[in-house]
Amino acid sequence: MKHDHLLQPFDVGPVSLANRVVMAPLTRCRATSDGVPKDMHAEYYRQRAGAGLIISEATNISPEGRGYAWTPGIFSDEQVAAWTKVTDAVHAAGGKMVLQLWHVGRVSHPDLQPGGALPVAPSAIKPEMKAFTEDGFKDMVAPRALAASELPRVVEDYVKATENAKRAGFDGVEIHSANGYLLDQFLRDGANKRTDDYGGSIENRMRFPLMVVDAVTKVFGPERTGIRISPVSPANDLTDSNPEALFTAFVEELSKRKLAYLHVVEGATRGDRDPHAFKAWALRQHFDGVYMGNNNYTPDLAEERLAKGEIDLACFGRPFISNPDLVTRIRLGAPLAEWDEATFYGGDETGYLDYPALTEEEKARYASAA
Repeated sequence: MKHDHLLQPFDVGPVSLANRVVMAPLTRCRATSDGVPKDMHAEYYRQRAGAGLIISEATNISPEGRGYAWTPGIFSDEQVAAWTKVTDAVHAAGGKMVLQLWHVGRVSHPDLQPGGALPVAPSAIKPEMKAFTEDGFKDMVAPRALAASELPRVVEDYVKATENAKRAGFDGVEIHSANGYLLDQFLRDGANKRTDDYGGSIENRMRFPLMVVDAVTKVFGPERTGIRISPVSPANDLTDSNPEALFTAFVEELSKRKLAYLHVVEGATRGDRDPHAFKAWALRQHFDGVYMGNNNYTPDLAEERLAKGEIDLACFGRPFISNPDLVTRIRLGAPLAEWDEATFYGGDETGYLDYPALTEEEKARYASAA
């Protein structure tokens, strides 16, 4: 199959993309213990700058927002300086990159929190999961419920992180409101049992996530702010009793704010694209803007859905791990390299920088066969 639609240039607000292929945010757990990206991060992202848009790995907005060992942050000057090396490398290679703003909420452990504190959440409900700490996997604990008076502080953490992303040279930001992390926890009634203005009704549960969206867009502008949602994903032990009503209302509110794009995990992360009676991609009709589809996309599926006008951008995750030149391979019809899942999380440059791109000889061979 030719992939003419997938390889078309496309504008997301003021950001001009060379194609419609997006590199998904991929947690790789290779930063320092202080959340500082290393020099190899710059090379890793530079190798993949052929993507129309790169979304950074999820990046902690604050020490409190951390839930996994060796994940990067965007709250210190040292982190900003390190991320600047990354964006400089990506831009020098002709790419565009946004930073994903991340607060994990209850998906953490005291070993990962400042002073060994409890993780925070909308309600004190323990996720039935294990946390990835520097000492290995440990059972998660019941979090501490955030007081309403604390929420402006958390919003300010998002603001400062966005300001830092701007300083670091990112082309925009993506608010992580998916996969069972803090904003998703406020949205979904499986984790939010509050009885104040931030719990109960759908309107109340949307209140805090929308506060974050409104604060972030004041820093970078809505035209450079995207958001990620996962309406039916059970990731990180999170559920909702009526996701269709909840996410329809949420997306309608997001649409009013004229965000750069809506990034939707369609189905269960790393699982069935169609596990629920409510189809997440139906939300496109409620969002007046750029729609990015994500979850088990192949180049052929992306081309098919783009040709039908069902998506505007296609997001690829694991294929980008093992194919730094994914866009070139799509263009030439070259086979994709397989990934080694054993090197996904933690470690050194092995399984990070050493996946080879096609040689000039291989490019010529595939081009002549096309």
